[in-house]
Amino acid sequence: MPIDTPRLPKITRRPQYTPDWPDVPPMLARILAGRGVTDPALLDLGLKRLPHPERFTGLRGAVALLLQGRTEQWRICIVGDYDADGATATTLMVRGLERLGYARPDFLVPDRFEYGYGLSPAIVDLAKELYDPDLIITVDNGIASVDGVAAARAQGMRVLITDHHLPGETLPEADALVNPRLPGCEDFPATNLAGVGVAFYLLMDLQRALREQGVAASAPITDLLDLVALGTVADVVVLDDANRVLVEQGLRRIRAGKGCPGIRALLQVAGRDPNRVLAADMGFAVGPRLNAAGRLTDMTQGIACLLAQTDAEATEMAQDLDTINRERRSIEHGMRDAAMEEVARLDADNLPAGLCLYGKEWHEGVVGILASRVKEAIHRPVIAFAPAQQRGQLKGSGRSIPGLHLRDALDAVATANPGLLSKFGGHAMAAGLSLELDKLEDFKAAFEKAVGELLSPKALERIVETDGELDDHELSLTNAELLSHRFPWGQGFPAPSFDGEFEVLKHRIVGERHLKLTLGLPGISGVIDAIHFNVAVEALPSRISKVRGVYRLEVNEFRGQRNPQLLFEHLIPL
Repeated sequence: MPIDTPRLPKITRRPQYTPDWPDVPPMLARILAGRGVTDPALLDLGLKRLPHPERFTGLRGAVALLLQGRTEQWRICIVGDYDADGATATTLMVRGLERLGYARPDFLVPDRFEYGYGLSPAIVDLAKELYDPDLIITVDNGIASVDGVAAARAQGMRVLITDHHLPGETLPEADALVNPRLPGCEDFPATNLAGVGVAFYLLMDLQRALREQGVAASAPITDLLDLVALGTVADVVVLDDANRVLVEQGLRRIRAGKGCPGIRALLQVAGRDPNRVLAADMGFAVGPRLNAAGRLTDMTQGIACLLAQTDAEATEMAQDLDTINRERRSIEHGMRDAAMEEVARLDADNLPAGLCLYGKEWHEGVVGILASRVKEAIHRPVIAFAPAQQRGQLKGSGRSIPGLHLRDALDAVATANPGLLSKFGGHAMAAGLSLELDKLEDFKAAFEKAVGELLSPKALERIVETDGELDDHELSLTNAELLSHRFPWGQGFPAPSFDGEFEVLKHRIVGERHLKLTLGLPGISGVIDAIHFNVAVEALPSRISKVRGVYRLEVNEFRGQRNPQLLFEHLIPL
């Protein structure tokens, strides 16, 4: 069966238990219980509920190092990463240290095309040449930079690593290491922090230490939580209890008009209202525009936007980032068309366990997005490759599905095939690697074999969990608003979705590939609008009387009017 033939995935429903919580609508209580929230205390998203930093091993040593640096007026250089997490973490560290009485730190983000990821010896040399720092602080990278840290210390620089990636067998010999995944942090429950979350914890503990010395910050570090919210959502880390608190607190500050000019401007160029900002806006509107700079040009542009002091300055920079993002989308569309032509030749009922794709004209800064798009289409781990700057080398970026730790899969490939991979690293759901072009076919076979051994057959089955059906009277604007704003939804804490069958009163195609529907609600003698994006128009029947699918209940705002709308994620005509 072809890939694009309309079909519904297997639908399972989360537990339908409804706790009796005062002041919590039963529908919301049922949805939260289905996500494992069974303690009403977890409904409080106040900062006081964050895990205490004293359980975060490594913070005290890092704080002591920074206190010494403040006393001795060290020159500091922040070395960040070229994604949204790295950009927000860099900005947070620059602005946070300034608030705590430090001279404004310099910062450096490696050009992904020239230097690649992390604190390499080459980046150490560049930092030395440009800024001659006494202390290098990494954010969102560094835990694997054994050679880079050694190079920095050999040149007389101190190094403070802050990172959230999985550590390898050998740790860098830095002056201080801050990473919730290091041994000794087993009692610290916030192990899913993004890089910007780790940086926030360090600054908060530094603020505490300075307060004990009688030194007050010029402004609270918590005022910078809008940056933490953006980086956390954009990096697609698990929204566990601690991350939900961080994201919600950041969103509240943006809605109250206290967000930094750069984030407000990025929301506005994306057509989103800062006063009603949602976690999804961070992931689908702000994050991509920020990431576009790191993918196509230089993430320094994105950081400059986040550091902007005035709305006018931020707006100009945000418009430039929006232009870059439009270019990124154009490149991505061309790559996606080529990739999906190859995917269309696959048998949807006999897919490989893991898929590798390569285009000799593809852009190495966009292959991660491409892998994500294909992964969504076929529900398989996907790695997309493009030519690297170095002749004969490929850069690959992969995205995984639940049940496969992608970095572990690459580690298994490297262990079984010494010398096959030049380098690799990443997370459970996303990873990057370098490979020689003439080894691509060997890697494809090794990757498919490793994935086939690591993934269970059940994990390869596309299964969608929903929160059950909603009655007609529950499809209201009040409930749509409640579901949108009561909690931040995201990775590991998915936005509520429902399944059901509906009568179709009207339907039409809009924007070439989007199905617009008017559905009947006989239970309340009413109607509701619905939309399903990017449908296979040619496969639709000319008349549709009923549909069945999986949908989200959302608010549609058009010309000042706000109405409930069903956004279908999966749909088939009946």
